[in-house]
Amino acid sequence: MRGDGVEQFKDPYGLAIEKNGNVNTADLSSNRVIKFSPNGTFISTEAGLGSGIGKLNRPHQISFDSSGGLYVADNYNHRIQRLGVKRIQFGQYVTGNGQFSNSTGITVDKSQNIYVVDFNNCRIQKFNSSRMYLKQWGARGSGNGQFNEPMNVTTDNLGNVYVTDSKNSRVLKFDSSGIFISKWGSIGSGNGQFNLPIGIAVDSSNNVFVVDSKNSRIQKFSSSCAYLTQFGSFGS
Repeated sequence: MRGDGVEQFKDPYGLAIEKNGNVNTADLSSNRVIKFSPNGTFISTEAGLGSGIGKLNRPHQISFDSSGGLYVADNYNHRIQRLGVKRIQFGQYVTGNGQFSNSTGITVDKSQNIYVVDFNNCRIQKFNSSRMYLKQWGARGSGNGQFNEPMNVTTDNLGNVYVTDSKNSRVLKFDSSGIFISKWGSIGSGNGQFNLPIGIAVDSSNNVFVVDSKNSRIQKFSSSCAYLTQFGSFGS
């Protein structure tokens, strides 16, 4: 659905599932997070346009921590917010440690470390569960460990980190310390190729799912990054 009603979307982007099965969506153009029950019944909406705490400007990816706090990549505010009963924000503009230039992706790993895609700075920043800056990696380019418009990030059960590198048409894999492990993908529409990869997720068996947006499909890869299958097609 589209529009301004509480149950309607303008540009749904990020998606995260609570432990109880409730579905949360970051609705980019309405600057809010909308919550539904597992069967799709509207529950609540949070935030709205602004720069104060609890307000959002073009929210992108979202992720829950183990206590149920919802972290939001608050893109145009160049920060991360934790919504819920205890609201927290961290980050500011521009290039220093713990600063962002358009935060687009976020994930929380099993140890409650927080990984943030710092889009224009072409890097990943890592924070601990107390939101303290730990490290960063990446630079603009097309070499190993480099990015050109990184979009989203996720982790597997072993702590490895996966990043969709959208303009380089590939996915990069790192260990939890940011050491480059592997990469796969190239521009195209064949198996294992991408045209603007954006979303990424890992299942309990460490299979990797990638949203290949301009090819209008999802591709699935094994834990060793081998192509397995694809699904989806272009539709109106």
